[in-house]
Amino acid sequence: MSILSVENMTQGFGDKIIFNNVSFKLEKGEHIGLVGANGEGKTTFFKLITNEILPDDGTIEWNNKVTVGYMDQNVDINNYVTVREFLKSAFEDLYKIEENLNKLYCEMGIADEVEFQKITDKVSNLQGLLEDSDFYSIDSKIDAISYGIGIDEFMDNKSDELSGGQRSKVLLAKMLLEKPDILLLDEPTNHLDEENIDWLKSYLKSYQKSFILISHDTEFMNEVINVVYHLEHKKLTKYNGDYNKFLKLYELHREQLMRDYTKQQKEINKLEDYIRKNKVRAATAAQAKAREKKLMKMDKIEINKQKPKPHFNFKFSKPSWSVILKTKNLVIGYDKALTKPLDLKMSKNEKIAIIGANGIGKTTLLKSLMKIINPIEGKVMLDEQHLDIGYYEQENYYTDNVVINEISNEFPKNTKTEVRRMLARCGLTNEHINSKLCELSGGEQAKVRLCKVINKPSNILFLDEPTNHLDVDAKDELKRALINYEGSVVLVSHDRDFYKDIVTKVWNCENWKV
Repeated sequence: MSILSVENMTQGFGDKIIFNNVSFKLEKGEHIGLVGANGEGKTTFFKLITNEILPDDGTIEWNNKVTVGYMDQNVDINNYVTVREFLKSAFEDLYKIEENLNKLYCEMGIADEVEFQKITDKVSNLQGLLEDSDFYSIDSKIDAISYGIGIDEFMDNKSDELSGGQRSKVLLAKMLLEKPDILLLDEPTNHLDEENIDWLKSYLKSYQKSFILISHDTEFMNEVINVVYHLEHKKLTKYNGDYNKFLKLYELHREQLMRDYTKQQKEINKLEDYIRKNKVRAATAAQAKAREKKLMKMDKIEINKQKPKPHFNFKFSKPSWSVILKTKNLVIGYDKALTKPLDLKMSKNEKIAIIGANGIGKTTLLKSLMKIINPIEGKVMLDEQHLDIGYYEQENYYTDNVVINEISNEFPKNTKTEVRRMLARCGLTNEHINSKLCELSGGEQAKVRLCKVINKPSNILFLDEPTNHLDVDAKDELKRALINYEGSVVLVSHDRDFYKDIVTKVWNCENWKV
């Protein structure tokens, strides 16, 4: 029996069909990679199989003996005093057993002989449950996971003090501590640095149970999965093997489909030509009718249009002066200092990557250099007079604005037709362009934000994790565009494979920690 069985599932939102008669099975030990372009419905699939939303048609059945762990980014963790206490909530049932056990110990002191024996039996059972569940090694389990994920340095921080990246790590750590039978992982590497990605990679490679993984980090995915489900044009197609094997099989499948389609079209044209010429002639009307019936019964092959690929080209405004920015005794932070005093310098046409663990101050440094926030100490000397700044923020934002209006507001001098072209070049369809921004996927929202940046002439770009949520094609195109960009770049990124071919210098925030 399958762990999860999806049969003939159909789902849409308004006039938009996301899944059409889709079937899916998860078997024991399968490590599934769910792949597809931005907006195809990967995250929606997770919401459907976790009953967050109900399908319009079809069935979704879980084996009732399994537990499912889903890293929901919207979970509220602010009710917990510290990160450690939040992680301990993964063992809530065991702590309740301990609480009951302590109550029984108190009752022992006042019990008669008969009651004492009954309580002793209960104590023995509960104690056995705790020991079988490794209750007394919870602290060491938490320490091991927190170190691997990279949250060990802020375990005593309050949950509401966490950065977005730190919060994602904490949610992932809690899910792994719960040890569910099935893991549902939606872009788990988005906020992990290289060391933590390597740890998670090793963890999943040796994972004995099943998981479904959504990721645009193809190198990571390739090493941990053994099955691919490809979501394209409202359908799911299964491929056995890793991601590289899927790419080869998918290409072969498309080539064979094109050959079959071309052959069938020739046959259709031949039949239609015969019918057109012979239908009205008495001598050949019967043969024409027979061919007409054959044509009607034919299972016609459809070739779906390929998703539009983005074309990013950053507009360059003018040359800058030789020195773009300098810092003197710069100490960044909010309530407390995150760095030692920094004396930094950036010259014309340099492309710099800012790297380091979550919460170490990468985004804070970026905003400090742009003078969006004030430093704790020191100063930033930015050649604002000769700089045209392009800024990409990583945060998702949710607005009811229709996409075309969002961009039109940013570029009021452009006609609606020009705005549509701008968005189309970013890989967005008419459907996306006429949708509300809040209805788009994370990757599609990212393309809208990129549309604003690439169409504003600049000579320096400040980019904060621009690859988060982008699909493979978009990420590759962004890389090409940044390599070819004539201006300077300051790039916050955890994705070494992305930035290594772009940058001329790396600033590692780990070296500046207080």
